[in-house]
Amino acid sequence: MSCLRNILGASVLSLIAASQALADKVTLTDIAGRQVEVETPVQRVILGEGRQSFFTAVLDTDNPFARVVGWRDDFMKADPDSYAAYLEKFPEIASIPNFGGFKEGTFDIEQAVSLKPDVMILNLEAKAATDEAGYEAKLAEVGIPIVYVDFREKPFEHTAKSMEIIGELYGKQDRAAEYNAFFAAEMAKVTDVIAAHPDLVRPLVFVERAGGYSEDCCMSFGNENFGRMVEEAGGTNMARDVIPGTFGTVNAEQIIASNPDVAIVTGGNWEAFVPGGAWVGVGPGADLDVARQKLAALTERSAFTGIKAVETGSVHAIWHQFYNNPYSFVALQQIAKWLHPEVFADLDPEAALKTLHERFLPVDYRPGYWVSLN
Repeated sequence: MSCLRNILGASVLSLIAASQALADKVTLTDIAGRQVEVETPVQRVILGEGRQSFFTAVLDTDNPFARVVGWRDDFMKADPDSYAAYLEKFPEIASIPNFGGFKEGTFDIEQAVSLKPDVMILNLEAKAATDEAGYEAKLAEVGIPIVYVDFREKPFEHTAKSMEIIGELYGKQDRAAEYNAFFAAEMAKVTDVIAAHPDLVRPLVFVERAGGYSEDCCMSFGNENFGRMVEEAGGTNMARDVIPGTFGTVNAEQIIASNPDVAIVTGGNWEAFVPGGAWVGVGPGADLDVARQKLAALTERSAFTGIKAVETGSVHAIWHQFYNNPYSFVALQQIAKWLHPEVFADLDPEAALKTLHERFLPVDYRPGYWVSLN
């Protein structure tokens, strides 16, 4: 009997030790430079944006939503085609509770507490709003830590680190490292080639953010995000000296006077926000004939009058969501292919996107992420 007690006692101790090993309290440094104490691996997560599903899909590929207990409703509204693909495979996501935004001031702390999250993952751009409203302190009082990541403000610097942070939260460090190695290798297919061609003639490129979303002209990018992608792909971003930050606007006169060689419009399915709008609906499964027609219509605006890009047909549209997820290497490759088709004749961005889906994502690849006039 004493032997049995000893065995049972050892088993209980083993179970306790195992449970302790499964939940370690760690202190990590998030993208905002904050020291955050979190019990890992986290089991219940609130996503500050529904589109953060793009990184959960990489780490929890078998079930990207197993840990998600709440999110904003932007995934189904801002990228309904991707949402539909995930909904088809994971119908339970229709019942994930939605909450308001930090920037809009509609976030409900009581709702967050009721969801009993282990952590809330926010994009870095939400920090100003959370600071202003004092959300960090309020959530800390009820034991909900905030961790900031970034794929939008400085994607070249922050993507790998953000994946490391989320990998640590999820207990998926190996998977995060595997993805980061893949990401770095795909980025190098462009950056290494550009570095080897220091005398490359750099075309002047105008990138219009969400062209056709509104009648105003024209939103664009400064030295980061798609603006930085243009530079890394061997072009010159027309707005780099006009827009001091990541995002801003340029007027029609500036575009005409600059006379860009290439124009790139970011697009997506924004029917939920601007029904029947002039936006170019590229994305998974897009009808590229319709997208091309809408892209051509955008070139008839006054801002595009007589510019080289239109005269030569060097006008393109690309999926807007590349601007805020860990798949940005695909956009870099496609932009490089547009700017320097001879240098990157062997580069195949579509093959890279297919590989991304095959190795890291639970949904099938569907073409439609970009379109060109020429």
